[in-house]
Amino acid sequence: MKQTYNELHITPSGEYPLFLDLIMSLTDEAIEEFNGTLILRSENDLEMVLFGAEAFAQELSKLYGKEITLETKMLVKENEDWIAQYRNSIQPLDVGNFYIHPSWLSHREGKINIIIDPALAFGSGHHETTYGCLLLLQKYVRPGMTLLDVGCGSGILSIAARKCGAIVDLCDTDEQATQSAQENFALNHENFNGIWTGSVQKRKFEYDVVVANIIADVLIMLASDLKKAVKEGGMLILSGILDKYIDKVEQKFSSMRCVEKYQKEEWFTLVLQRN
Repeated sequence: MKQTYNELHITPSGEYPLFLDLIMSLTDEAIEEFNGTLILRSENDLEMVLFGAEAFAQELSKLYGKEITLETKMLVKENEDWIAQYRNSIQPLDVGNFYIHPSWLSHREGKINIIIDPALAFGSGHHETTYGCLLLLQKYVRPGMTLLDVGCGSGILSIAARKCGAIVDLCDTDEQATQSAQENFALNHENFNGIWTGSVQKRKFEYDVVVANIIADVLIMLASDLKKAVKEGGMLILSGILDKYIDKVEQKFSSMRCVEKYQKEEWFTLVLQRN
């Protein structure tokens, strides 16, 4: 362990979810979210991450026709055992019958336990969108159903669906995400039917349930493919939708029947049925 490490703070003036996705694609390091600020810590140089975020802000400003600024701070700190400190800060999570916890904490009796190590994963259940999906999967997934998890990240949603008895496929455009998902399936002693690096367009089947926890713009872009992936009478669970985009998403998926709309803070999760 080196004597010092780098700590980068990035606070965007807008489009926070897009910057979170960008930073996740630029680094394998754990990302801390605190009051609208993204915090990275690494013994490696973080200058390229900072450069990428600043360039992204400029491109978004041009795209949206408004200035999107970043408040940034780069610090060099004495290297304590911050991984242990980070682990100590992680709290287990109850979502209905699910109990999500890291591998260093014990199982809880009487619950469906899901093990996710946040420092190694792309989703641990604490975000409002993941929470909404976990809650609704318990309501709509039944044993023997087929399910596709689009943009699987850590695999937490497909692991949850598997624990509900579903036969699951999963995909993500990020190869590191599919690798992380496979590791988490093994950690939970669960199996999947199929996994691929890519998006919904590479599917071979229609599914009883399709779940996509992705930002609104990507959901809109993939709308046609997501709808086609659902069997007749099947369910499409969409999340990652900020309140200011909910009308836009609902309009794009208006050919499907809205079965349920769940809101937690400023985030929405939709359950839609193919007619």
